[in-house]
Amino acid sequence: MKSFKNHLSLVVALVSILFSIQIFTIVERSIDAYKINLAKNYSLVVVSKTILKQDILLKNIPLVQTINEIAPDGVIKRLNVGISKKNTELLKKTLPKFYKLKFYSYPSPDELRGITQKLKDIKAVTKVETFENTHHRTYRMLLLFKTLVSVFSICVLVVTILLIFKELKIWQFQHNERMSIMGLFGAPTWLRSAVLFRLAIVDALLASALAFILFVYIASNQWILEQFYNIGISVVIFDMRDDFLILSGVALVVSLLLATFIVLGHKEEV
Repeated sequence: MKSFKNHLSLVVALVSILFSIQIFTIVERSIDAYKINLAKNYSLVVVSKTILKQDILLKNIPLVQTINEIAPDGVIKRLNVGISKKNTELLKKTLPKFYKLKFYSYPSPDELRGITQKLKDIKAVTKVETFENTHHRTYRMLLLFKTLVSVFSICVLVVTILLIFKELKIWQFQHNERMSIMGLFGAPTWLRSAVLFRLAIVDALLASALAFILFVYIASNQWILEQFYNIGISVVIFDMRDDFLILSGVALVVSLLLATFIVLGHKEEV
């Protein structure tokens, strides 16, 4: 029964670590996907006195994906109150050129300021509308959410590692007599601690298997998938190959490192 409790405590602690890591991964993927979605919907408007050379702009500002000229017909139509066709054509020629710039990815505030400055350095450009307030608010909310999740994950990781260390220390005390006897007979350290390392490996594998089952369920849960669909993004919640290998590796490394620290810190009884 005690052995089962020891296993259960270590497995639950390891699953908590793996859960925190995968949740952080999901959040990071969600933010990246949302930034791509924002980049598709976000645009910057440039007003120029003359036609802008698009190839030069694309070369000088690599983040820009497309540059589209905004036709003035809509503005003229709203202003057209009895203006003759001849005057309308003349008005079209005198109006400045309007361009809409789309980006490959959602620009950070610093990137946006750099892009704005490069555009303003062009003599023909008279105005650059970045919709900065909305842009900054959205971007800061994304960063704040990511920071909060990061802090939460780190806290869970630290507390759980301490719990695992404590559990393994207790387990070592329970087997201290057996390890001391083996030491008296000249058994090397790795052999005396073989059971401890075996426990660490077995529990790491059990934790990995439980995490795999848990995230396969989460990844196929319709309610969760609907939430991502509602905010307009598609995210890989759990990659059965890459994510599972990473989580298994983390579980094994954490378990074996803690077991190693305990063995190295073990003092023989005189």
